[in-house]
Amino acid sequence: MARTVRESRSRLVRHALQAAGLLSLALGVIGMFLPLLPTTPFLLLAAACFMRSSQRFYLWLVGHPWLGPWIRDYLDGEGIPLKGKVYAVGLMWTSILLSCYLIPLLPVRLLMLASAALVTVYILRQKTRPIRAD
Repeated sequence: MARTVRESRSRLVRHALQAAGLLSLALGVIGMFLPLLPTTPFLLLAAACFMRSSQRFYLWLVGHPWLGPWIRDYLDGEGIPLKGKVYAVGLMWTSILLSCYLIPLLPVRLLMLASAALVTVYILRQKTRPIRAD
């Protein structure tokens, strides 16, 4: 997966993109533990920001043993592992149903259920990555 890193010429733009990339990276890592916060989109955004601002940060992120595979697999079109799909959907629905139980407002419940249903459809429509023989 060779991607060209083209840093912006403007120092201000590079710093702004690095800040956005670090924020996205932090949100992506938090999303690994909070099922309502997506992980992959934030990691992809961080990679895109670093690709235009810092070759060092970009190479660190895509080469990271835990975070890198999320980005590389998505960019290479390999899809999501079945175990990841089951984990994501199961944990999301568990947290949504618990939240619906705790929150008495019907419009909020309906919004959470609709969001969970749409995210579930999105996850299930993604290509399922075959099991690797690593």
